[in-house]
Amino acid sequence: MANVIYRGPIKDEPETVNLPVAGAYLPGIMVKVASGDLTVAVAADIEDDLMILSNARFMGQDVATAYTSGDTGVAYKPRPGEVYQARLAGATYAANAPLTVGASGYLEAAATGERVIAFFKGTAGAITAGTLNDVQIANSFNLA
Repeated sequence: MANVIYRGPIKDEPETVNLPVAGAYLPGIMVKVASGDLTVAVAADIEDDLMILSNARFMGQDVATAYTSGDTGVAYKPRPGEVYQARLAGATYAANAPLTVGASGYLEAAATGERVIAFFKGTAGAITAGTLNDVQIANSFNLA
């Protein structure tokens, strides 16, 4: 497991948002802003501006340590083509599988008609729920 969420070059890091987290969240989940806090994104939030919760590495937080509710969280505003470590729902994934946001802020396999926001770039096979895996951000589209 990598020790960072954003997997691109440090000279071109994406924009971040720094806001309180509304719960005990692990880095690598999808979040959105609601009432001035970072909250867990779910399937119903697919049209919102979704972000990926990072670790506060400048504070010494690693990717396996959850924020405490009320902590200032750091969330990336992902751009198409960028690679991140994101938490996935438990399932078997093929290489380049299209992903959408599901429960608990985890990415999951996209079904026909769902919005694709990323592609699976990890090792194909069975993935344990909540583990971090490489994903590449898509220029979102609905899966036909």
